[in-house]
Amino acid sequence: MSQDTVSIKNNTSGEEAEFPLLKGSLGTPTVDIGTLNKNLGIFTYDQGFVSTASCKSDITFIDGNKGILLYRGYPIEQLAKHSSFLEVSYLLMNGELPNKDELFSFTDEINHHTMLHEALSGFFGGFHYDAHPMAMMVGVVGSLSAFYHGELNMEDPEHRRISAMRMLAKMPTIAAACYRHSVGWPNVYPRLDLGYCENFLNMMFSLPSQKYIEKDNYIDPITVKALNLLFILHADHEQNASTSTVRLASSTGANPYACIAAGISALWGPAHGGANEAVLSMLAQIGTVDKIPEYIAKAKDKNDPFRLMGFGHRVYKNFDPRATIIRETCYEVLERFPTDDPLFELALALEEYALKDEYFIEKKLYPNVDFYSGIIYRALKIPENMFTVMFVIARTAGWVSHWLEMMSDPTQRIGRPRQLYTGYANRDYVPTDARK
Repeated sequence: MSQDTVSIKNNTSGEEAEFPLLKGSLGTPTVDIGTLNKNLGIFTYDQGFVSTASCKSDITFIDGNKGILLYRGYPIEQLAKHSSFLEVSYLLMNGELPNKDELFSFTDEINHHTMLHEALSGFFGGFHYDAHPMAMMVGVVGSLSAFYHGELNMEDPEHRRISAMRMLAKMPTIAAACYRHSVGWPNVYPRLDLGYCENFLNMMFSLPSQKYIEKDNYIDPITVKALNLLFILHADHEQNASTSTVRLASSTGANPYACIAAGISALWGPAHGGANEAVLSMLAQIGTVDKIPEYIAKAKDKNDPFRLMGFGHRVYKNFDPRATIIRETCYEVLERFPTDDPLFELALALEEYALKDEYFIEKKLYPNVDFYSGIIYRALKIPENMFTVMFVIARTAGWVSHWLEMMSDPTQRIGRPRQLYTGYANRDYVPTDARK
């Protein structure tokens, strides 16, 4: 990593100081302002951290202007075409793609950790039947801290690795159990003879009288392809809100399962992981194809509270490369599972309208990955309140990779952002009787 300097001057005091300019392998150079307050007596103010690098990382690179997304240097387009989710998970966690033996061992270990402690069944019973699955995910994942605590030694890399593997392995089992509790079905145990996506679908949808996967372990290949692809595309996305939450919680030395639970909480919001669920809510609000022009006009009106969900992206200023990849699969799924659901007709008509509208073309408000993922999940019969849970399963691969990276960094420090205080200055206390 090469290093130059940047001069910063405090025009109020006249003081000036130089700060290291850090240049990574790709991306915008970053000024190291760690000594800014010491040298110039000021802090920086960056609401939303849009111009602040909170860490160094080797995992994911994004160029939003060019529509580039790399996992460990590999273009997302190549991984989506050729890899499985577990292979990508290995890459994110270990830095390199696995060979055949390494992938076999990794998959075998994941299968070994898919089971949940039987005591957790009673934990699920404590949730109301109509509890949101994401609320259950936060609680259950956080409760793993009570099951895996005493033997954890965060100074031991092997202990950290096993913790990461457990989280990646158990997340589909927990997710399926959350869904089944909400519909009153008994839990289905993981099957070691099934792949990651197949196992999840079997745990989700098997009935006592009818197994989801029966003869010769057959499952529709389009279904598996779509789920595997969505998991890959959602596996990591650099320092987003939930990943940053995991890192901030982890910087305190907290139990890793509690840190992942914090990430799940952050992901729940409609501006983050809940965006694909918000897309379907928006489509339901529009209602019919003939109302699209009306709602497009509302979306253009800055004074109207209506927002067109699933179009544009905070990071990608050109196009979302994940959306380009998933669009084809979305159409494959809709062709494979034809339905008279009017929402699908509405979604595709909205996509066509927006892609031809000059305003959206000029603003580069193209459909993003959330737009297509919501449609795919609905076509696969995944309930809307499970959409963000699906995101959790995928993003766990990124969360544990960032956790492993930061825990192995000897220079990492507890997170402690500063603030711009805008409250009262120093005031004297007035006794109660003397107050007007």
